[in-house]
Amino acid sequence: MHFIITDAWLAKSRAVHLSGTRLLLSLLALSLALMVTAAGLYHWVFLKGAREGWPVIGALVRLVVKDEFEQRDRFMRENLDAMARKVGEMQARMVQLEALGERVSGLAGVNPADIKVAPGRGGALVAGPSLTLEQLQATLAELDQVAEQRTDLMTVMESRLLDQKIRKMMVPTQQPVLNGHVGSAFGWRIDPFTGRSALHTGLDFQADTGTAILAAAGGVVVTQELNPAYGNMIEIDHGNDVITRYAHASRVWVKKGDLVKRGQKLAEVGTTGRSTGPHLHFEVLVQGVPQDPQKFLAAGQNLAGPQLARAGAPATLQIASHR
Repeated sequence: MHFIITDAWLAKSRAVHLSGTRLLLSLLALSLALMVTAAGLYHWVFLKGAREGWPVIGALVRLVVKDEFEQRDRFMRENLDAMARKVGEMQARMVQLEALGERVSGLAGVNPADIKVAPGRGGALVAGPSLTLEQLQATLAELDQVAEQRTDLMTVMESRLLDQKIRKMMVPTQQPVLNGHVGSAFGWRIDPFTGRSALHTGLDFQADTGTAILAAAGGVVVTQELNPAYGNMIEIDHGNDVITRYAHASRVWVKKGDLVKRGQKLAEVGTTGRSTGPHLHFEVLVQGVPQDPQKFLAAGQNLAGPQLARAGAPATLQIASHR
């Protein structure tokens, strides 16, 4: 493409030759320059009009700003409502947790009033039109504080329940022979060897030779010996001055110093020592004084939870001294 430029003053002409590529690049450059110029003018006019309060420009600016604020407010309101619903659900769950904690604390023997816990509040949070972000944050902070207090209460109850469980496991309430029946009970009787009245300091469980003898509770083996009267004998210390004795065994599976658990096999029924036939002689000694083992075994069958734990405490044992 050829362009001829004529200067009337100088009476000169100039020919310009543009190929297809040059023409296209020239048009693009011209278009870009026009766009930049238009944008700059629009921006300058718009800002000048907004600053000086031109009627048309000012109204347009207020309309744009108002629409932006409305969108932002609508977005915040939707998010606040969603968060408020979640907080309401959390409050409802906290109420359920509080009721559960009261029931469990009763089982654990813990009085919630003895622990500093915020007073209970019921009802779910309902988002109203006046709800603000500050109110929501305050509610969340309160819930966090209540959750920490509930955690403290649950920790105390867990410790108390664990203590009760340990006490329960250390009280000799497990039957030492599962398939045996009681022959001679605890108390005064006619001695089978001398024919005279004598104190029988335990329970005799009649069973076949080789029948398993089980630990009545967890503890530590403090004695494992062959005794002239008791034969193969085992004594287990359960703590709190409570010891159980297992006598006349034919075979022993534990040794002194072993740590045993409730129901663990200790030995096998036999007729060693001062015995007229295969049986287990089972004793419970509290502070060295023989007690009626049947009271402990009955406690294991009839009592549970805190009552069982209290039955195992030395202060609650009725110790009878036999001379």
